[in-house]
Amino acid sequence: MGQTRPIGVFDSGIGGLTVLAALRRRLPNEHFVYFGDTARVPYGIKSTLTVRRYSHQNAVFLRRFNPKLVCVACNTATAAGLDVVTDVVGVPVVGVVEPGSRRAVQDCPDGAIGIIATESTIASRCYYRAIRALRPQAELWEKACPLLVPMVEEGRDCDDPLVLAAVAEYLAPLRQRVGSLVLGCTHYPLLKDALARVMGPGVRLVDSAEEVAGEVARVLENQGALASDGPGTVTCYVSDNPDRFRAIGQRFMGTPLRDVTLVEPEEFFQGGQTGGF
Repeated sequence: MGQTRPIGVFDSGIGGLTVLAALRRRLPNEHFVYFGDTARVPYGIKSTLTVRRYSHQNAVFLRRFNPKLVCVACNTATAAGLDVVTDVVGVPVVGVVEPGSRRAVQDCPDGAIGIIATESTIASRCYYRAIRALRPQAELWEKACPLLVPMVEEGRDCDDPLVLAAVAEYLAPLRQRVGSLVLGCTHYPLLKDALARVMGPGVRLVDSAEEVAGEVARVLENQGALASDGPGTVTCYVSDNPDRFRAIGQRFMGTPLRDVTLVEPEEFFQGGQTGGF
C-alpha cells in the first residue's frame, strides 16, 4: 500500500468537513480527497436503498484516486452503506459510528450514555446497537435534534440565543441523567461549547470526528501506510454549488478551501450504476 496514496473521504455535503479537519490535525502529512454530495443532501430523509446506492456511487468516484483508505464521514451512510463502500474500494474503510461508540463506553463505563443526532440517525439506531454491542446493559438516552444542522449551516454560533434555546430544549431530557454525550452528527462539533454549557462540567462530550481521526491513524500505522513526508494536501469535489461549499466549508475546516471542483453528473455517475443498484 503506497504511503503517498491519498485518503478518500465522503459525506452527503458539508458536515463531513469536521471529520476532515480532525484528520488533517492528526495526520498533517497525508493527502486527502473529499467528496461532498451537495446535489443530493440531505441523506437522512432518503430510503435505506437510496442511501446505499449513493454510497456505492460515492465510493466508485473516490476509487479513481486510488485511495489507501476511505472514510465515510456521514452517519447516515455509515449506518446504511458501510458494507457497500467496503465492497467497492477494496481498501480499509472507517465509518463514524464505531469509533465514537467505543469512546463513549470508555469515558462512561458505568453510567448512562446520551446520543444526539439527526432524526434519521436516531431512527436507524446505529449508535444504540454499536454501544450495546460493547456494553450490553448500557443505559442509553437518544434524542433527535433536527434544528441544529440548519442553524450551523446558517452560520449561527454557540452564543446565538436561538442555538442556546434549541440546545436547552433538546437536551432537557438528558441533563443530569447521562455521564457522556455522543455528538452523533458531523455538524455538532461546531456547537460543542453550547452543548457543554447546557450539559454541565460533569458530562463528557464525545466528538466522533476526533475518534475517527484516531482510528484512521491506527489503521494506517498498523499497515505501515502512514505518509512520512509532508505537508499533505486537500482536494475537494462537490456535486453542486462549489461557491457555497467554499464559503460555508471554511467555517467547518477553520481554514480557506481553495481547491474545490464541481463534478458534472455524467462524470460522477460514470461506473456508478453497477453492483445491483
